[in-house]
Amino acid sequence: MKTTTRFITAVALLAASCFAHAEVVVVAAAKSPVTSLTSDQVSQIFLGKLNALPDGSAAVPLDQAEGVAARNEFYAKVTGKDATQIKSYRAKLIFTGKGQPPKEVADNAEMKKQLAGNPGGIGYIDKSAVDGSVKVLLAP
Repeated sequence: MKTTTRFITAVALLAASCFAHAEVVVVAAAKSPVTSLTSDQVSQIFLGKLNALPDGSAAVPLDQAEGVAARNEFYAKVTGKDATQIKSYRAKLIFTGKGQPPKEVADNAEMKKQLAGNPGGIGYIDKSAVDGSVKVLLAP
C-alpha cells in the first residue's frame, strides 16, 4: 500500500511540474516592423553579438529578472546556456568593456509595457501573456 501511495504522489508531482513549465515566446511591440526572427538571430542579439534587427534598426534586448522561470527557459532554448553560464558570459563582456547586459524588467506585464515604447525592443514572455500589445517573433 505504501508503494502505491508513493507512486501516485510521484506521478502527481511530475504532472504538476509539467504544468508549471510555461512556454516562452520572443516578442516585440505590435507596431514593430519586424515580423519574425530566427533562433540564431535572437541568440546573437541577447548575447551581444548582433545589435541590429533585420530592418537595420537598433536591436534593444530586454531581459526578465534573474531567477524568473521564463528567463531560464528562454536562455536554455535559444542560446543553449543555463543561468550560471549566462551570468559568467556577461561578466566577461562587462569586464572587457565589450558589452553590457540587457535592461531587466520585473515580469511579463512590465516587458509588454517597455516594448510598447521601444520600436527596436525585443523581449520574451510566457505565451499565455501574449495580447494585442505585442507580436510573436519566435516560438522556440
